Amino acid sequence: MFLFGLGKLVYVVILLVNAIAVLSEDRFLARIGWGRTQAEPGFGATYDSTSVKAKSVNLIASVRTVMRIPLIVINTVIIIYEIILG
Repeated sequence: MFLFGLGKLVYVVILLVNAIAVLSEDRFLARIGWGRTQAEPGFGATYDSTSVKAKSVNLIASVRTVMRIPLIVINTVIIIYEIILG
């Protein structure tokens, strides 16, 4: 019983990481003011790295950079698992 709940939790985590990884910075994030260009200061302004928004933008950029190749492998394994064991 516990194993089935844990498997669903893994699926949810993978789906959330996939959702973060496919967010388009140009099409979606920049429109709502969460692009990296809005986070960079201009004309001698200081960078506010303590705000929740700045940390969220950095988290999204990090996930998109670091998890690209592992997500391809993990998604392939999950798809093959679902096809074989359904």
